[in-house]
Amino acid sequence: MPIHRFAAAAVALLGTATLPLAAQAPYRDRVEIRRTAHGVPHILAQDFGALGYGLAWAQLEDHGQRIILNLVRARGELAEIFGRDSLESDFASRESHERAAATYHLLDADLRHVFEGWAAAANRWVETHREEYAAWRLSLFTPQDAAALWTDETVEPATRTFLRALARRKPGEGTDDGPTGLAAELEEEVRRDNIGSNAWAFAPSRTTSGRAILLRNPHLSWRDFWYGNYYEAHITVPGQVNFYGDFRVGFPLYFNGGFNEHLGWATTNNAPDLEEVYALDLDPRRPDHVLFDGASMALERVILRASWRNGTALTSESRAVWRTPLGPVIERRDGKAYVLKSPGWGEYRKAEQFLRMMRARTLAEWKAAVAMRAHTESNLTYADREGNVFYFWNAALPRRPHPSGGDTAAVPARSTDDVWGTLYEPDALPQLLNPRSGYLQNANDPYHFTNLESVIDSAKFPPPDFPSPDLRLRSQLSLLLIRSMPKVGLDDVVRLKHSPRMLAGERFADDLVAAVRATNPTGDVAAGLAAIEGWDRTAVPDSRGAVLFTVWFDTYLQGSGANGAERWQKAWARPWSPAEPVTTPDGLADPARAVQAFAQAVAQAKETYGRVDPALGEVLRVRRGDVDVPVMGCPGVYGCFRVLGLRPSGDGKAGTFEVAGGDGWVLAVEFGKDGPRARSILAYGASSLPDSPWFSDQAAMYARGELKPVAFAEAEIERQLVRRYRPE
Repeated sequence: MPIHRFAAAAVALLGTATLPLAAQAPYRDRVEIRRTAHGVPHILAQDFGALGYGLAWAQLEDHGQRIILNLVRARGELAEIFGRDSLESDFASRESHERAAATYHLLDADLRHVFEGWAAAANRWVETHREEYAAWRLSLFTPQDAAALWTDETVEPATRTFLRALARRKPGEGTDDGPTGLAAELEEEVRRDNIGSNAWAFAPSRTTSGRAILLRNPHLSWRDFWYGNYYEAHITVPGQVNFYGDFRVGFPLYFNGGFNEHLGWATTNNAPDLEEVYALDLDPRRPDHVLFDGASMALERVILRASWRNGTALTSESRAVWRTPLGPVIERRDGKAYVLKSPGWGEYRKAEQFLRMMRARTLAEWKAAVAMRAHTESNLTYADREGNVFYFWNAALPRRPHPSGGDTAAVPARSTDDVWGTLYEPDALPQLLNPRSGYLQNANDPYHFTNLESVIDSAKFPPPDFPSPDLRLRSQLSLLLIRSMPKVGLDDVVRLKHSPRMLAGERFADDLVAAVRATNPTGDVAAGLAAIEGWDRTAVPDSRGAVLFTVWFDTYLQGSGANGAERWQKAWARPWSPAEPVTTPDGLADPARAVQAFAQAVAQAKETYGRVDPALGEVLRVRRGDVDVPVMGCPGVYGCFRVLGLRPSGDGKAGTFEVAGGDGWVLAVEFGKDGPRARSILAYGASSLPDSPWFSDQAAMYARGELKPVAFAEAEIERQLVRRYRPE
């Protein structure tokens, strides 16, 4: 049976009586794709099935095999293409797919239609591009495959972290991991600070137009094949949904942010402690049983099967996984069964929640969608055309009857009373609505200083369930930028977002200069001192001093003889204090060591770059296609709000880097009664295909800190229109 006919038959089997009359026509006849400047797709569909088809088709045009491979991954068949090395991924996906298939009928009907359209588009694409997929042995994709794209993602990282800690322990030892090495830890610290996000919201009282403004600025890898890339798109089913924002390459709905006619939101990582590992006693008398609630409880054994490419043949393997009513068994050893209990385990409605958020028209409707708790984490920063701004520390946070074991320790559990069973209600979580000073911000630090004039009281949300106050340099600069102007317009928000300020330089460079000058330096050290003295404390391409300062900063921190937060405490004369949230840390705790670190930094810079003061633009580049340009910004650990995630460049030049993460997708929107007005940039373009005109066309704009006008209203779409067509 031809693939497009199979798709139509599958829809019929799922019940066409629930679809609108228009749904009897082929998907392609019910959807139009309109490409505006820079290839942004605007999907105009008659119904949700056609919407899923059109969105998938646009992504397939822009990313090709990635979309198909993601569906293959979702149903656990990567090893059939790439071989045995992919089996671990496949077994995890098989388990997730099983849950997605079992719960599919419980999903909202509109979302099921989106998944049906998505699968039908993938099947049609494979049919019309047979030569690309002839060797892959692909079977037809189903709506359940699309639904399985996002199931239980939060469980795997927690499992891996705990098992690594368990493997390092000897019997009878505790769970302290110990130091991991200063260089490795600093690298991890920089990495974590570059995969977060920035978000701002301004109430009408803080804007020149008297309209609320929202900024969304997530920081993720540009090169993560499965999850990293954002996809800018506009989806419309008249009277049902009209949403502009970011999707993820390969997904119908996934951690979305953006806006509709009425409201918008941004997400930023918040890392709540959601999972718990419980240690249950194995029953010594009965295999595969645990002792719980005074009885012997059987573990549920589930057999998963996957196949892998073995030459020109397939070889199958089986694996048993074990479950309990509390959650999956992740390990058995030392007479214990280790069980992971997570609010995300078995959660199948995450995409449904985001669709409800996209369709919300009021703050109350949007909050009701968020209250589904299917999206188990992330800060949410919100604004709407009524002038509301709202911050919510979103977390499906357990009410534990015990201290948390964290990532590395298991909590003994002998009965139901030992195990958490309820979550904090949404109203019991940190949040802030319409503060008097009219702004909200989050840059991945805890919620306390979302607004400096309306601090969220830590006494109301005490540790260990809730995080302690903290405000890293990036978050401090976020607040300083917001408070630098009494009122802002949309253009001001764009300019402030791209501020080249490096707060670490502003905070510590003068003290460094004083300490080095006091030693009466000569030679290269004197030249390095002159570079720091002449530096304006920004991360702009022609800056000479910024590179040397960051080399010193790393060297000084690594030489403190401490780890993690303690290293920061020991490095500065005045460590960070919640009583002085945007003026600390400050001063050098050890000027002599700072001078020594500076001499080392000068020598390193001279050896690497041939001079002590290379221009920042010579070291940091945006490279994509035929674009190779300098860029402003820096990793967030140095206190830049324009965050760059870097990797060594491929040009063979020592010490040079190209942007591979951090800033990449920026969206700023102003809400008005006559409709939203927005600006955006997607640094790596609409397409990942090098021969596409939309592969590198935004890269230079991004490097310069420019945003393009967003086409949202029909008149704007017509003005920017490049092409309109129906998918095949």
